[in-house]
Amino acid sequence: MTLAKQAKLNYLCLMKRKTSRLPLAGITLKQLRAFAAVVEEGSNAAAANKLKVTPPAIALQLKILEEEAGLPLLERTPDGIKPTMAGVEILATAEIVESSLAECSAALHTLGQGEGGRVSVGVVSTAKYFAPRAFAAFVRNHPHIEIDLFVGNRADILSELEHFHRDIIIMGRPPEHLKLITRPIGPNPHVIIAPPDHPMVGSRGLRLAALAGEKWLVRESGSGTRLLMERLFDEAGTLPRITMEIGSNETIKQAVMAGMGIAVLSAHTVALELKTKQLVTLDVRGLPAVRSWFAVRRADKRFLPTAEMLWDYLTTRGKDFLPRIT
Repeated sequence: MTLAKQAKLNYLCLMKRKTSRLPLAGITLKQLRAFAAVVEEGSNAAAANKLKVTPPAIALQLKILEEEAGLPLLERTPDGIKPTMAGVEILATAEIVESSLAECSAALHTLGQGEGGRVSVGVVSTAKYFAPRAFAAFVRNHPHIEIDLFVGNRADILSELEHFHRDIIIMGRPPEHLKLITRPIGPNPHVIIAPPDHPMVGSRGLRLAALAGEKWLVRESGSGTRLLMERLFDEAGTLPRITMEIGSNETIKQAVMAGMGIAVLSAHTVALELKTKQLVTLDVRGLPAVRSWFAVRRADKRFLPTAEMLWDYLTTRGKDFLPRIT
């Protein structure tokens, strides 16, 4: 074989390797962060300001990333810049990479400091009436461990889980679309609350259908409490007369005390008001409806020793911090 033919063969082999290379083989962290910042901020300029670089630098990183992907990653819509289907995949990868880096950083910190580090936890708003006490007791026993606490409604908590933002979640009804590890903490009874002067206070064995015409104050659509209330009425074969939708347990409690209506809430959220007689429960057949509190974690998220310690504490001692309901 002549030198010219050998050189041509080498060139063709090189080109074949280049064209058969998998997409994103040369992706960098800088490109992922630039892309994620543009999606989050809505423009190259805003992303550049967030990352402390220039807009042309952001544009260059996006151009290289799209070339690596071989597909368009962003599109302009009437609502602004949105990721394409390929862009959504890139964004999910960026979130996993950032989560892994944060976990690695926490692991290195733990190794350097001995027992210590930070655990990111999230609780649905209904669980805030007992979960902070459990966290406080844990920290008293482990003063070098920090708790990063996030409180939100069900949609907020699901978002935190989906995006790998939290190590441990406390909630009442774990989602089914994610690979999770769940452990029960304890019972979560739900009751119907009313003001002390409600005409049905003192009545025994009320049927839920008989209360359908009352003024019902409900949580936002999609919340765990709302879903439970809807299921109860569906089983009773009737629909409640909803007069107000409220996104806060505290506001619902105040509205019920003011005589604006009645509501279904977790008994743990009204333990104090029941004790002080500011609220009462109605005696309804089939209630309280008892669900469970769960500790939840992603099965595909790395768990560090500090998070494992808190997980063990919550799943063995968490029930001790649930409010006592008479």
